[in-house]
Parts: sequence; structure tokens; C-alpha cells
Amino acid sequence: MTHPFAASPWPAEDGGARRLCAPGAGLAGLDLQPGERLEATSRDLFASTMCVLGGPREVFVLCHQLGVADAASWVERIDPVTLETIERSPDLPGGPTWPGGVVAHPNGSLVVTFGRWCHRLGEDLSALVRHELPRDRPYNSLVVLADGSLVMKDIGLDGAMPAELVVLDPETLEPRCAPVEAPESSVARLSADGDDVFVVGLTQAHRFHWDGAAGTFERTWSSRYDHRAERGQTFGWDAVVALDSLWFLDNGQGTEQFIDGGSMLGKGTSDPAVWLHRVPLASDWSEQIVVGSLDQPPGIVANPPCVDPERGIVVGFDSANAVLEGFTIAGSGPLERRWRREQAHGCHMLRWADTGELLTNDFVPDVGDHVVVLDVETGEEKARVASGSPVQSVLFPCSGWSRDAYLSSFTTLTRVFRS
Repeated sequence: MTHPFAASPWPAEDGGARRLCAPGAGLAGLDLQPGERLEATSRDLFASTMCVLGGPREVFVLCHQLGVADAASWVERIDPVTLETIERSPDLPGGPTWPGGVVAHPNGSLVVTFGRWCHRLGEDLSALVRHELPRDRPYNSLVVLADGSLVMKDIGLDGAMPAELVVLDPETLEPRCAPVEAPESSVARLSADGDDVFVVGLTQAHRFHWDGAAGTFERTWSSRYDHRAERGQTFGWDAVVALDSLWFLDNGQGTEQFIDGGSMLGKGTSDPAVWLHRVPLASDWSEQIVVGSLDQPPGIVANPPCVDPERGIVVGFDSANAVLEGFTIAGSGPLERRWRREQAHGCHMLRWADTGELLTNDFVPDVGDHVVVLDVETGEEKARVASGSPVQSVLFPCSGWSRDAYLSSFTTLTRVFRS
């Protein structure tokens, strides 16, 4: 019998391993109409990373400790409307801290990767199995492959060693093959499509293929992205897999400065521009386009763009300079600027394909963070509401079950809905 998790419309961060940022079938957008408002309910929660959806009406939130050397994580099942805790897992050993991830696996388990540990929980949040990962470094989340295998890697902010990828059995959490080393260090989270895993390294994008029958995990493709190191351009972040290409933003160095003031505004340390990259998977060309302008202070991002394949639009941003920009995708032709907004966006995005609505955020100094819903085709603002978070969200939204959504920050969990 298939477990309800297998039909979850939002089982993992960004909606799934391709990072398309859209819910699965059956979840409608907000569909905000003239005269309707956006409202919010919030709850103090240190530090929530993301929500995922399990079975019908189930919402789970991943949290972890802050400010301790050997941090633990935990998962809560929350009321989908009030955000109150219904059940809580035990504290889960973690270690070196970086926001991890949780997935509602088709086998009916919740799988958490945080610090140097991977944990499998029952639907009742009981701890079933755990596995200590090989390196004493933080592992930033995980992806699920077509056969259910789990893949994760360590994060290399220091660039000191090549990233190492680990493939685990989703039931036992035992390794399915020996760890596989990438050619270089990587900060970005993994992406995947079927049994292909994508790694954005410091200078190149890489593809690894998992063959479950043979038990092999091998690199099958690499492509250098034009990171303009001679001008100080720095590494790329998480990749979206769409339209036969990888899409990602670069200039990620220095994002740890977020802790000074709780936002990315003015925190750029590298080349003036953030660049949006398109790297096709079946050819040897790539494209880069500036988000914002070269005539501005240094830019910075910590998250991926949002690609709308149905409408042929990609949205990029520069968190340091408060620029949010939409581009038209015209096949293999050059990207064309479509719209631009001055908006201090920092989090992952969420889009509803049926309504063309895009959930973003806007941090206002000395006021706090706001959730802003835009028309993805025009960039026009449809509605906004204060999230209740005093810091900018640089984390994950999640579509809700009833024309609503959730957004995590390091201090606050917020539900937004129309009224």
C-alpha cells in the first residue's frame, strides 16, 4: 500500500529536488482578487528552517539550535492554521551548524539531515534510525532520487577540501556505495532530477549519476560557469533544474555577515554584480546576465532564482542592493529583461503555476520582514503583509493546503493567507 507521503504536494524544500518552487497537483494558488488582503499568523520559533507537507492536512517544521557548538535539530508537527505544536520529535544529534533539511519520504518516513547526522523518523516523529556522516562538517540537507535513495554532501564555505557526496538507503540509512568526491568544494545545496544529482561547485557545475542496479555513483558531466574570478566574482548557490538547463545565482561569499543586523542589505563583498547563470545540460554554451547593474555597490545572494517554465520567466535578485528582477526566456536566445523592482528579497521563492503568483519577501530596516505576493509576469505587487519576523528570511517557504503558505526565518514561523 502506498503511503500518503508519496502524494505530498510539497514533500521537500523548494517543492522537490529539481527546485521548481511550485506545489504539486491539487494545491491552488492564493488567487488574490481586487479588494482582498493578505493576512498573517506568526509564532516565535528559534530557529525554524522549513516546513514540508506530509499526509492530508499534515504540516511538519524542521528546527535547530543556534549559538551552540554541538547543535541539535528536531521536527514538530504543527496545526496548519494556528501553528501550535501537536507533536515533537526528540532532540536529534547534529553537530556543526548550518541549516539542514527534512523530506517526507514516499516510504512514510521523515528524513532529516543536519550537522553531520542523518535521521529517519516515523510519522509520529519517533526516532527510528540514525547514521553519522563521515566528515565532521555540516551537511546542508539532502535530495531523494527516483529509486528512493538519499544523497547529501558537506558544505565547504572555507573551500578547504572537495565536497564529498554520500548515498544512503532510505530504510536503514546505511551507505549504498563508498563516498564520492567532487572535483572541488561546494557551498550550494544539491539538486536532482531522477537519478542525476547536480552540484554547483566554486567554479563549475557537475552532474553525478546513480545506478541503483550496479551500485555506482559517478560524475558524468562538468561545465565551468563564468564566475569572473579576475573581478572578484564568487561562488554560485543552489541550482534549479528546468528547461534542460541549470539556473543559479552567484556572488555568494560573505553571507555569514547576515548575523550583523539580521539581513543581507549592504553585505556584498565581491564584484559589484550578482549574475544569473543558465548552464544547458546538453551543450557546451552557457549564459550569464547581470541582476541589477554593474554601477552599484557589491552584490550578494544566498539562494536560488525562481524559474517558471510554463510562462518562460526566470526571476533573480540581489539581496545586498535590494533588486528583484524578472527575465523572459526565449528558447536558446538571450535572456531579456522583463521587469524590475526595488525590494529587499532574501529567501527562497514560491510560485503557484495556476495563478501566476510569486511569493517573495521584503525586509524593511527597523521595521521587520514582509511577505510580498507578486504577479510573476509583470512584477506588480498584489499584496503584502508583515511576517512578524524582526530579521530577514533567507530560508524556505512552503505552500499550504488551503490557499495559504508558510515562511520560516531564524526567529519566526509565519502563515500567510488571503482574506
